[in-house]
Amino acid sequence: MRALTWQGPRDVRVQDVPDPRLETDTDAIVRITSTAICGSDLHLYEVLAPFLSPGDVLGHEPMGIVEETGSAVEHIRPGDRVVVPFNIACGDCWMCRRGLHAQCETTQNTDQGCGASLFGYTKLYGQVPGGQAEYLRVPQAQFGPIKVPEGPPDEQFLYLSDVLPTAWQAVEYAAVPEGGSVAVFGLGPIGQMSARIARHRGFRPIAVDLVDERLKMAERNGIEVVDARHTDDVPAVLRERTDGRGPDSVIDAVGMEAHGSPGAEFAQKMASVLPDAVAEPLMTKAGVDRLAVLHQCIDSVRRAGTISLSGVYGGMADPLPMLTMFDKGLRVAMGQAHVRRWIGDLLPLVEDESDPLGVRDLATHHLPLEEAPNGYDIFQRKVDGSIKVLLHPQG
Repeated sequence: MRALTWQGPRDVRVQDVPDPRLETDTDAIVRITSTAICGSDLHLYEVLAPFLSPGDVLGHEPMGIVEETGSAVEHIRPGDRVVVPFNIACGDCWMCRRGLHAQCETTQNTDQGCGASLFGYTKLYGQVPGGQAEYLRVPQAQFGPIKVPEGPPDEQFLYLSDVLPTAWQAVEYAAVPEGGSVAVFGLGPIGQMSARIARHRGFRPIAVDLVDERLKMAERNGIEVVDARHTDDVPAVLRERTDGRGPDSVIDAVGMEAHGSPGAEFAQKMASVLPDAVAEPLMTKAGVDRLAVLHQCIDSVRRAGTISLSGVYGGMADPLPMLTMFDKGLRVAMGQAHVRRWIGDLLPLVEDESDPLGVRDLATHHLPLEEAPNGYDIFQRKVDGSIKVLLHPQG
């Protein structure tokens, strides 16, 4: 089959790789009809190179048609249309029974000190071949895949794999009070949907970004925006709009990709080209993220407010203003999304023909799988109006 493989920093290629096959009775094989490039994939594209091997198949936002199932898989069958969550969870361990699927004890990577395995996401998370491919082996398929109805286009359901559950959890973790305000930093796909979900749930979202297309997309979906290019003090602008206190909650939907931290950016790029034996301990023990946005979040949120981190961070020695955080009495919540936990809330919304979350207004590019390297390039450079790139392996 054809699949997108990682070959080195900023070097991804579509190649022939062996077809997947059932390996256990809890596996399924899915023929991929649509798969997306995630902002987290950009970390693999450059920053997390020490934890990848040439030939790794990328991608963790897939959906398609079930081709084959193991004997223990009963809730789906060949021919069913399914969305595959990005985290691989058993559904029955201590963590899963509490809705903490990103910490599944069956697929936890204890040798790396990391949580549940993820599709297409480095040796830290199981090095499981990903979904930017024609076919995908789905481990723990007795629980993971989400059956969706026939008829509507893929993009109505595809975001259930990652974007929508991550955004829903970001808003949930933000603990916005009834009728309260929440600032969303970053208007990539997660930020766009976090703001829309916050609005849908009756909160006042104020979104911050510095890219025209992203700001315009948010505005046409009814979101109040702050253009970070037009002020030297975003937190001050947010306080002005919220009675001088700052928003009740803040969502960081940017993470390690934040602009404005050139020193940390240089360190990340240097680590990505060092030999793995040197780079891995450097990243896991002494890594430093680009923290400009996180510091703005801490500055912006009102006293006794909440910061919800949905953007991925990878550093182990990140300096944080603990005096300020303690003095302000802030709460911080973070982590990978527990995808299946939120599907009951989200599936009725994406099935609704009125499209209350605007899922049909997120994808900016539809490309065949063979053009995936170009999709990564334009998404990473934020050019050609790129906000969300969908790949279609079946043409």
